[in-house]
Amino acid sequence: MEIRCVITDDEPFARKGLKSYIKKIEFLSLVGECEDALQLNNILKTKSVDLIFLDIEMPEMTGIELLSSLENSPKIIIVSAYEQYALKGYEFNVVDYLLKPVSFERFLKSVNKVYSIFQNEKTDISKDHIFVKSNKQLKKILIADLLFVESLENYVILHTISSKEIVYITLKQMFEKLPKNMFVQTHRSYIVNLNRITAINGHIINIGSHHIPISRNSKEDIINRLKF
Repeated sequence: MEIRCVITDDEPFARKGLKSYIKKIEFLSLVGECEDALQLNNILKTKSVDLIFLDIEMPEMTGIELLSSLENSPKIIIVSAYEQYALKGYEFNVVDYLLKPVSFERFLKSVNKVYSIFQNEKTDISKDHIFVKSNKQLKKILIADLLFVESLENYVILHTISSKEIVYITLKQMFEKLPKNMFVQTHRSYIVNLNRITAINGHIINIGSHHIPISRNSKEDIINRLKF
């Protein structure tokens, strides 16, 4: 697997260091180098990019300002000399936050994390069914047919387009079996298929005639994912 990456930093020495690290990693391919966020914005419109190494304090536009303007952005690793931006960076779901000067050991740990994320996403996309034990039978459930999952203590109810299957498994264990690119936990008792949501009204999700609650902490993430 090749991960196409771009470095964005106004310090030539910092860019040079990251370039030397990238050359040592076989699965990384450098497709762009930018001095500021505006150059990066132009590259993103013309090239396919999987990963951005992004500085925060740059002329014209900061890295944080750029992140707030992007929709469906590539994976982001922030590389900054300033620790105080870490919390703000993670609000944009960045993969990692590296403090300058960055050691190769720390860099390697970070890009390996990105590699694992892409591998998991690839696995999620290829998964089209699961098998569950329900009513003393091992049943095949098509992922696309699963509307939502409802928790009943140590059991869950799988609501599909044609049936309800009661399975002896916790909600957490069930969530681990489902592709993360399609499913999200909206509440301590519910997991929903993003592709089956028909409307959101306040703190309620509609899936057909079903009404499922959304926790306060989950609502913004779900709305952002539905935009893409």
